[in-house]
Amino acid sequence: MEVIREIAKVGDKEIIFETGKIAKQANSVVLTLGETVVLVAVTMSREPKNLPFMPLTVEFRDANAAAGKIPGGYFKREGRPTEKEILTCRLSDRPIRPLFPKSYRYDTQVIGNVLSNDLQNEPDVLAMTGASAGLMLSPAPWAGPVAGIRVARVGGKLIAFPTFDEIEASDLTVIVSCTRDEIVMVEAGAKQVSEAEMIDALMFAKDQSLPLIEAQERLQKRAGKPKIEWKDPEIDQVFRDMVMDRARGDMTSALEILGKHDRHGAIAAVTAKVTAELGDAASGREDEVSAAIGKLEKLLVRKSTIAGRRVDGRKTTDIRPIYIEVHPLTRPHGSVLFQRGETQAITTTTLGTERDAQRLDTIRGDVNNTFLLHYNFPPYCVGEARPMRGTSRREIGHGALAHRALEGVLPDSETFPYTIRIVSDTTESNGSSSMAAVCGGCLSMMDAGVPITAPVAGIAMGLIQEGDQFAVLSDILGDEDHLGDMDFKCCGTKDGITALQMDMKIHGLPREVLEQALEQARVGRLYILDKMLEQLAEPRADISQYAPRVETVWVKIDKIRSIIGPGGKVIRGITEQTGVVININDDGRVTLASADLNAIGRAKAIIEGLTFEAEPGQYYNGVVKRIVDFGAFVEIMPGTDGLVHISELENRRIENVTDVLSEGDDCIVKVVNIDDTGRIRLSRKQAFGVDPDEVLNLRG
Repeated sequence: MEVIREIAKVGDKEIIFETGKIAKQANSVVLTLGETVVLVAVTMSREPKNLPFMPLTVEFRDANAAAGKIPGGYFKREGRPTEKEILTCRLSDRPIRPLFPKSYRYDTQVIGNVLSNDLQNEPDVLAMTGASAGLMLSPAPWAGPVAGIRVARVGGKLIAFPTFDEIEASDLTVIVSCTRDEIVMVEAGAKQVSEAEMIDALMFAKDQSLPLIEAQERLQKRAGKPKIEWKDPEIDQVFRDMVMDRARGDMTSALEILGKHDRHGAIAAVTAKVTAELGDAASGREDEVSAAIGKLEKLLVRKSTIAGRRVDGRKTTDIRPIYIEVHPLTRPHGSVLFQRGETQAITTTTLGTERDAQRLDTIRGDVNNTFLLHYNFPPYCVGEARPMRGTSRREIGHGALAHRALEGVLPDSETFPYTIRIVSDTTESNGSSSMAAVCGGCLSMMDAGVPITAPVAGIAMGLIQEGDQFAVLSDILGDEDHLGDMDFKCCGTKDGITALQMDMKIHGLPREVLEQALEQARVGRLYILDKMLEQLAEPRADISQYAPRVETVWVKIDKIRSIIGPGGKVIRGITEQTGVVININDDGRVTLASADLNAIGRAKAIIEGLTFEAEPGQYYNGVVKRIVDFGAFVEIMPGTDGLVHISELENRRIENVTDVLSEGDDCIVKVVNIDDTGRIRLSRKQAFGVDPDEVLNLRG
């Protein structure tokens, strides 16, 4: 067994590449960083498939066993991939897919499997680089390598391959995939950083990724298999030119139609017309005709855009018309209809208690997720009829982008102790529905009364480059995304970026083009923010009447057991008596939730009574509960009373307690002292003449 190893040094980190030991029947590589180990195996079919698309699948699994943990639940076995695993699949897939030949049809599978997880060094970027390394070792005709790298800024310093703790402490985190010369994919989250700071982080990531590229090239030279000699199918250029010449006039007219469906219908009519005109010459060559029409459409759209006119007639910096309706729905706690051009989303915000938090059994332990954002993209939103088979990877990815964009402006749990769920249903789509989810999600939270720290908007940008000429496009259409060279989504507040996502389809994006794109995105984002704030300038002062009211009570940790009671008897009794949902945290924070404020008040009084501790020297308004020969027992809090000795009743000597007090009388008393057993000694005479403002009434 010959084991081949290469090492890439990135800063003070060493990433080890190893092949020839594990999964030898596949094209496999094992990457190690610290004690995190990821196996990536690449396999491909022996013969190409007769399919109209490239059959590439990417999978990733981060098993609990890798961290020495047994999964929760009854089955004690990992099931469907988690959202984190799906997002890692997308991170690996997006940079490698464009580097295959367009007509490549071999069934190809990339599987990443975490073998060891030290819970500090994240395995996702290792899986990204491992996918590239596996393809480099394989016979696939693939134009790599690429390298995946994460960069975080902690205390103003950029760090490559940050640990989990460093990521948690950072104000800027980017995941970048790079070739030797260019950035090809970006996922970023930030706390309102400037465009210049974001570019610095991207350039730093690109520079730091070079050792990973070089290590893969060395590995391929030592262990790579011969590549398949690949040639794209020959094109009958004479036939293609003939089809394009026949279609040019009608296609030019079709592309001047502004509506998406009308334009697509006109393009389909062009294809049908040319096919009919060609007659027998097109028989059996319908795919070639369609390909030629598609090529013509792309050429004309790109040429027109470079010249300054876009598909829908806009200039490169123009934003489509925006329509916003705040609170169109009564029952949701917050709701917004957001439309930009032919893209529309209905977004709602629901407020819940801590019990509504999503409880996740993660590899790092149990997590309570109190901010949820769910993005839906039903087929009707693009006028299609196709099966709905559960949440797609695309929906999860776009939802994660919107989640990242809004997460940084949420209030802290002490200020706003609610679970927040945003649902964005895309009801129409022609480009950038995820950015509609960001804008609608922000406004629906404001409508729900969530005190966010700053409003957030999002915009999708595009790029078309022909030679030395290029056009950066604001608020791109679906066609511009499909026919262009870059898909670039930027979210943020008026002060800075909160999330960024970028996919490149071409090689070569100079820094100055990136700077222009980010600046153009900033201007567009501010324009959209202004339109949003015209409809709702700030979060509503109060939450919806249909939302649960939540109040927080802090108790001493050693008093928690008094609220819970034996077997939970006491807390169940409070809930049954008041109808209030009670949640107790280990730090002594008790949240009370109910739509009825009076019910919350009753529950709060009971809890305060259960956890009450009298304070020596404090005055209380109590009630006489029991009279004995030597004094009176006065209740100063439900369930808490103390003794007023007969000598402390008056400033004079009295023979009988009943000469001064009767059971049920109100009585202002002062706490004299509390003995070691918790017994409270009170005085009535020491409370004579006390200022009423100094007296506490805790009897509810």
